Amino acid sequence: MITEEFSQNTSPVHRLDPRFRIVVAALFSIQIAVSFDFALLAGALFIALVLTFMARLPVFPVLRRLLLVNVFVLFLWLFLPFTTPGEEILRSGPLTMTREGLALAGAITVKSNAIVLTILALIGTLPVAVFGHALQRLRVPRALCHLLLLTYRYVFVIEQEYLKLIRAMRIRGFVPRTDLHTYRSMGNLMGMLLVRSLERSERVHQAMRCRGFQGTFHSLALLAVRPADVLFAAAMLLAMAGLACLARC
Repeated sequence: MITEEFSQNTSPVHRLDPRFRIVVAALFSIQIAVSFDFALLAGALFIALVLTFMARLPVFPVLRRLLLVNVFVLFLWLFLPFTTPGEEILRSGPLTMTREGLALAGAITVKSNAIVLTILALIGTLPVAVFGHALQRLRVPRALCHLLLLTYRYVFVIEQEYLKLIRAMRIRGFVPRTDLHTYRSMGNLMGMLLVRSLERSERVHQAMRCRGFQGTFHSLALLAVRPADVLFAAAMLLAMAGLACLARC
């Protein structure tokens, strides 16, 4: 279940306009993703840590998310140093570790953690409804905004339908095994879930049209630009320019 545990706070980051946070997070993440300069990546990771501190995020939930990311990064450390061509620094039988492979794995590690921390601090602190409303105000295609908002609204309903179907199967004595009957039963379960979801979506669409829905979701959250938002955006743009200059020096 989506708990939005980072959105319930009163930090300086939470008080910033969501549109500025989305744009800054996107630009900063792109700069991190396309760079392989360690000076720039180290500076970006430091800025991401500062943003995380400013957002006053709880330590253990953040570490838990970073752990999930770094589990996948660990596999890169097992393969990239031995599969990337370059200067040999260690040989063990048929395996050759290269300096370029280690550098690439290290760069990806720093990139991943910096981007995740930035997204958690700037976008993870937004309620999903406010996030979707801000995307609408940023002229993101309406279809994508509607998909995000309606998915968030009805994913819990679909979960309840799934639990209801699972409960009915268990009452009838269903025990999952690795056999054809189990595969057929799970396939039927997924099919029924899709059918019920489609029926629910049609009823919701008809109800929305009956209530005068014209393709725009309205929000009670007021989006107004304040001096603090402009200062934050200017500071981040200057920081990004400074990182770019640092990478070229």
